[in-house]
Amino acid sequence: MSEYQLSQSSTTVASSTHKVLRNTYMLLGLSMLPTVAGALVGMSMNFSFMAQHPIMVTLGMLAVMFGLFMGISANRDSGVGVVLLLVLTGFLGLMLGPILQVALHLRNGGQIVGLAAGGTGVIFMTLASIATVSKKDFSFLGNFLMIGLILLLVASLANMFFHVPALALTISAVAVLIFSGFILFDVNQVVQGGETNYIMATLNIYLDIYNLFVNLLQLLMALMGERD
Repeated sequence: MSEYQLSQSSTTVASSTHKVLRNTYMLLGLSMLPTVAGALVGMSMNFSFMAQHPIMVTLGMLAVMFGLFMGISANRDSGVGVVLLLVLTGFLGLMLGPILQVALHLRNGGQIVGLAAGGTGVIFMTLASIATVSKKDFSFLGNFLMIGLILLLVASLANMFFHVPALALTISAVAVLIFSGFILFDVNQVVQGGETNYIMATLNIYLDIYNLFVNLLQLLMALMGERD
């Protein structure tokens, strides 16, 4: 292959990667609209049934989410995948209702929610910029992050039974670090050409941001919350 052909091939790959990244950010921005709408609806709902049947509700939520995950993956190359992604983000926005209700009942709840949202935005923009501008391949983080996520899930399930406040605080702090790492990893995957489908890239990065926000909010509520 000639130098000209190599140059043309590199230019084509770079152009394709840029297109995937641009479409990912556009869809990511769009996905925030149903999330906000769902959160607004969730804040006005009565979630007392969740406290009465926590296991059934959790299983039901997981069934809906994994069903949508499978649907999005199966339709990753069509507009149906985009629609299912927006349905998922609306559902996850709705599921923010309980934690937002608790947060906003604190004396400084509005400030805490604002700090969590702002902190999530700053962390995302910083790490996404590093993943995009840096020429380093961060794919080596994948195995470490997956192990950390599995341990985090095990600890979270254990604490559902033991209800240890210190462990819950530790879980939230570790989760902030893990999902920050996933943002760096997932954005870099697009930049390096490891993820070429913008719908799946959006799904991955959206879940990173969502979980980062939830855990950062829980952390701030525990550390800064002022109860009446």
